[in-house]
Amino acid sequence: MTPTRHDRLRELDLLRFVAALAVVLFHFTGFKGAGPWPEPSLELFPGLGLITRYGYLGVDLFFMISGFVILMSAWGRSPGEFGVSRLVRLMPAYWAAVLLGLAVYAVFRLGSGAPGLIVPNLTMLQGGLGVKNVDAVFWTLWVETHFYVLIAVLAAIGIGYRGCLVFMAAWTIGGVYADEAGNKLLQVMLMPTWSPYFIGGMALYMIHRFGPTLLLWGYVAVSWLLAVHWSVWRTGHVFTGSDETVVAFAVTGVFAVMALVATGRLRGLRWRGLTVLGALTYPLYLTHSQVALPLLKYAYPALNRWVALALVTGASLLVAYAVYRLVERPGQSWMRARLRESLAPMREGAAKASVPAPRPGAHPAPPAAPPAPNGSASDLPGPRTTRVP
Repeated sequence: MTPTRHDRLRELDLLRFVAALAVVLFHFTGFKGAGPWPEPSLELFPGLGLITRYGYLGVDLFFMISGFVILMSAWGRSPGEFGVSRLVRLMPAYWAAVLLGLAVYAVFRLGSGAPGLIVPNLTMLQGGLGVKNVDAVFWTLWVETHFYVLIAVLAAIGIGYRGCLVFMAAWTIGGVYADEAGNKLLQVMLMPTWSPYFIGGMALYMIHRFGPTLLLWGYVAVSWLLAVHWSVWRTGHVFTGSDETVVAFAVTGVFAVMALVATGRLRGLRWRGLTVLGALTYPLYLTHSQVALPLLKYAYPALNRWVALALVTGASLLVAYAVYRLVERPGQSWMRARLRESLAPMREGAAKASVPAPRPGAHPAPPAAPPAPNGSASDLPGPRTTRVP
């Protein structure tokens, strides 16, 4: 199948920002547990909280966008190149967020940035080490890391149309079997509760790249059904109090809007300014809680709750922009150059290994002909240029 040409999908920048803002408002106005306010934010904003209490579903949208974008990013790349792209994309802003958590803890004694947690958190592997996250939102990065490992394996095998179909089918079926068998190792590796979003996003990217087919829509449909199942399950085990019907419709909306992206129905939203919103998304998601903790400690109840909410939301956006301009952009440029230098010897070794060794007893190639004395060789008569009179 022939892939279609791709322009930057700025509509995804908008969706990323919407997802991040949904999570921010969930924490600031719709959270019923301990948060940045001195009391549960859902109790402070009961009216707005009726909507924002579902903001946690922004993570579901994030994961589906990731399935779409990561397959697009990995297509045609080696595992090493894919790994470099992910490290460069994730680590500078993430390190800044971890250090911000340390600063908030050191200065204000707020949050979870205790010094003993910093080193394991800087690796982004704390989820597998049994170490507490400096910021609660970091758990999603551990889920993303599982997805990246699976995509790196796919890249090592070779990413192609047929290979992706087999990979997505195996992941879907394997996840269901892992859950049925209660196999902890497979559950950790295959993430059956979250994999439908990644697989659905991958299938939608293939629709975007190659065009829609009944088979690809079938992958999307199965992923949607599994995503609805697990999202409803979470309403009874994690996000208790959420309405199952609302959650099911919201997840359906996530799949629907991504289907519109895949089929080009949202290309009218490709405004240049959305690139800035897309750039703010990741640092906003990582740092908003750390910004809110000290601000709300002093701003509320001295300020009206709505004024305090506007203040902390605006401050979160400003800090996100500062992290993007001062840390993320220069950090990515520096890391990209250094990591590519590190991969250069591997490329050279692979190039040398691909040159076949001469067979024993084979005659060496004749030496190259000396340069033509006057003009190029094509100017001199030869077997293919001499004309018979």
